[in-house]
Amino acid sequence: MNSLVAYDDSDQEDGEDVTSPKDNIHQSQNDPASWGSKSCHPFPSRHPIEHEIEQCFGVGRTISEPHRLTIPAPFGAPEIVESCSTPKPHLPRHRSDSVRGSLVKRPLAPPPGVRPYISKRQRSLPVVEGGEPMSSENDVTSDESTVSRLLSEVSERVRPYLGPRPQGAQLPRQVRLCLQGHQGPVNTVRWCPVPQLSHLLLSASMDKTVKIWDGVESGRCLKTCSSHSGAVRDACWSPCGRRLLTGSFDNMAMLTDLETGQLIVKAENQFKVMCLAMQPENPEVFLCGGYSSEVKAWDCRTCKVQRVYRADIQQTLAILFLTRGKEFVTSSDSVSRDSAERTLIVWDFQTTAKLSSQIYHERYTCPSLALHPQEDCFVAQTNGNYMALFSSQRPYRMNKRRRYEGHKVEGYAVRCDFSPDGSVLATGSSTGCVHFYDQRSTRTLQTLEAHGQACVGVALHPVIPAVVATCDWGGEIKIWQ
Repeated sequence: MNSLVAYDDSDQEDGEDVTSPKDNIHQSQNDPASWGSKSCHPFPSRHPIEHEIEQCFGVGRTISEPHRLTIPAPFGAPEIVESCSTPKPHLPRHRSDSVRGSLVKRPLAPPPGVRPYISKRQRSLPVVEGGEPMSSENDVTSDESTVSRLLSEVSERVRPYLGPRPQGAQLPRQVRLCLQGHQGPVNTVRWCPVPQLSHLLLSASMDKTVKIWDGVESGRCLKTCSSHSGAVRDACWSPCGRRLLTGSFDNMAMLTDLETGQLIVKAENQFKVMCLAMQPENPEVFLCGGYSSEVKAWDCRTCKVQRVYRADIQQTLAILFLTRGKEFVTSSDSVSRDSAERTLIVWDFQTTAKLSSQIYHERYTCPSLALHPQEDCFVAQTNGNYMALFSSQRPYRMNKRRRYEGHKVEGYAVRCDFSPDGSVLATGSSTGCVHFYDQRSTRTLQTLEAHGQACVGVALHPVIPAVVATCDWGGEIKIWQ
């Protein structure tokens, strides 16, 4: 009997029959007369390798020994090289089914040395153990929509307090949130002045960035502005709550749109910017001071200097607009031998004239100023480890009966702030504590051990009672309640 596939084996002698049982199976399967017999199909489920041999070489074709058949393997697995001279035995039926199922269900691994493509967005996501990103593209889109909503809509925690404000301020008791994100000292923290957006907290740091936080609910960072190339010394909100004004040691003052992050105004000065203030009646104009004897008034619409206020000083430490914005106060580092002449100067905003330069007669500089929200007075933080109270009406006299003592300044630019009703005055301290004073009696109401390093910033929430934000020289921000 002639076999359909003849194998030329060098060990076989000429004339020896090399027909194998497998050949009989092939012959029976190709014989139309035997199709109706079940004995012709002892193995109905054939191995896939036999099918590939017949498809490649055809039935009845003779293959010599030197020819070797390379059988394709699953992607990433080593190739199977079989000699056609040795018959391939059949696998049992259950074995063949299991192999076929495993070839279909087993995931294909990439070949050695080839890395799968990962998109730029997936590379920017955090990676957990196993190499898979924590969030998918749908999660990123959802996260962006959540951030956009928080920047423009009312927070659910602020909404119950948007009605009539309760009488009397409350003091915080414990830490509610600890915000970590800055890599350098935080110079200031400020709540958004718009009640509907008062859940937003602004922070400016020496790490050249300004961050916007959800300060009352989740504590997450919603926006990071890194337009400056130097340390950000001061930052404040616009009255509408949609713009940020920042000043830096790179001699730049920038006005940035909160939602888009685009620069609206880029004002270049010839000095390092240390303090900023927006005109209350005309937010398109802002004051800029720093390492210079001049204070400049910039117009956002034309991006030009509108007015210049000159004094015989070396640098301006703080700027504060008084009631109605017609006058403003500047604090300088000028201290004479006998008195602190020109330490605090009151200016007329329209005429650039000095209204008074001898309202503080003690030999201490004043690194920060704060305006009372209801009364015609303001306080000046001094390096004498106390805060002094001044009248915001002419002749701008200092109230010698009220002096807020108990905290330490020691050369830091420690900031202070009033409660919304003006009954409580809060200040940081170089010891890391936060001190709360009664505005009328000047007695200490409470002292919190807030930070391990110097606490240089404190801000009382404008809507929610007993909520206070603090920052320190180590880059830490805490929300107290």
